[in-house]
Amino acid sequence: MGHTTRNPIRQDPELDRPAGLPPRRGPIRRLLRWGGFGCVLAIALLFGGFLRFADSVTTLKPPVEPKADAIVVLTGGYQRIDQAVELLQKGAGKRLLISGVHPTTTPAQIRKMTQGSADLFSCCVDIGHDAIDTIGNAEETSNWIHAKGYRSVLVVTNNYHMPRTLAELSYVDPDIEFIPYPVVNSDLKTRNWFTDPNAMRVMLAEYLKVLLAGARNITGFGRHTGLRSASVSASD
Repeated sequence: MGHTTRNPIRQDPELDRPAGLPPRRGPIRRLLRWGGFGCVLAIALLFGGFLRFADSVTTLKPPVEPKADAIVVLTGGYQRIDQAVELLQKGAGKRLLISGVHPTTTPAQIRKMTQGSADLFSCCVDIGHDAIDTIGNAEETSNWIHAKGYRSVLVVTNNYHMPRTLAELSYVDPDIEFIPYPVVNSDLKTRNWFTDPNAMRVMLAEYLKVLLAGARNITGFGRHTGLRSASVSASD
C-alpha cells in the first residue's frame, strides 16, 4: 500500500508569543503608522515656522538712524515709495532706485504722487521698469548697485514682504550689506491681526512664498530672472 504524506499543520507564530506582548504589525501597517507620524511632525514644523515668521514680521522695526550708500524701494504700494523718498530727502542715502515700476508709469507721475521736488528726482532718483516680481527686483537692484559702486543699501518694502526680499537680494549679491527698513502694513499694526481674515491670508501666502523661495534658492530648481528684458530676449 502506498503511504500518503500529510501536510503538517503550521501553528500560528502569534500563538507562541509571550503573553502581554503586542501582536506584530505587517509592513503596510508600519508604513502607514510612520507615515502618519511624519505628517504630524511636518504639520507641527510648518505651524511652528509660521509662528516664528509672524513674530519676526510683526516685531520688525526700522533703524532709528538709517544710513547707507543708497536706497532701494520695491513697488507694491504708494506708502513704500513715500517713505523711500522721505529717507532720500533726509540724507539716509545718496540715491534712490524705485524698482519694479510699470512700463507705462512715468517719473513725473511718481514725483506728483509723492509730492517730491523736481530737483530731487532729476538728480537722485532712478526708475526701474525691468523687474516683474521679487526675483526681478533683486536682479534689477543688483545691476544698479554694481553700476553705481555701492556697498550698503537701505531696503524699503512692507514688513511682511521683507524676509523674502532680503533672501532674494542676498542670493544675488551676498557681499552687499542690505539694511531692512520695513513699512508696517496697516492690517498688522494691532496685536489681534490674526483674527482679521485679510491679514491672515496675506501672512499665510507670504509665508508659503518664503518657503518656496528658500527651497528654490537652495536647489536652483524653478529659478528665473524675473526681468522683462530677459523675457523679451527669450521670446526672440
